[in-house]
Amino acid sequence: MIIFEDVHKSYPTRFGRKVVLNGLNIVFDTRKNIGILGLNGAGKSTLLRLISGIELPERGRIRRTVSLSFPLGYAGCFAPNMTGRENAAFLARIYGYNVREVIAFVEAFSELGEYFDEPYRTYSSGMQARLGFSTSISLEFDVYLIDEGFSAGDARFNSRCQAAFKERLQNSRIIMVSHTTEMLLTYCDIGATLHNGKLTYYDDIKEAVARYNDIVNEPFGLH
Repeated sequence: MIIFEDVHKSYPTRFGRKVVLNGLNIVFDTRKNIGILGLNGAGKSTLLRLISGIELPERGRIRRTVSLSFPLGYAGCFAPNMTGRENAAFLARIYGYNVREVIAFVEAFSELGEYFDEPYRTYSSGMQARLGFSTSISLEFDVYLIDEGFSAGDARFNSRCQAAFKERLQNSRIIMVSHTTEMLLTYCDIGATLHNGKLTYYDDIKEAVARYNDIVNEPFGLH
């Protein structure tokens, strides 16, 4: 389980402070796959970083009883001046995995070729996504955190990613943030919408998608 207790989170913008969460009290049931929807700028990625522990709340507490991956799609998990190989080795050590086995898996799965030994800062966004996905799937977690689905390259590679995750889902669960409702309907059981600093939980992902569609279609100015 992941338990939010009176969690507040906001950040400054040129228009004033943007409230992401305003006193959130909720329990994420990590026995199920969870999809999170919201408009651009609602704070979905921030929420995922709070869940992972990469960011801390301004007030309140977050408790976790499961092991969590770093958010796929979050480039801040990788050191820009280290190579792909060095980053994979570093994460293997952090999570207590065999370094050689992780490197061998990531090198083969990512298909980065000679770029695996080039600095991460030289990677294209697609190459960064390949390294991020490959490193994450090389490590076993109770819950994988996914920011905007499996966009990690061409159609063939994305197909491999989805096949690998389906295998992982036999023993693990996911919390996924995505604008692609089809992806959420495919992978998730339950859902939540993040809107105006409020997270609303639904026992059925279809209900969450329906509410999200209502939010999208609200008259301008009510978002």
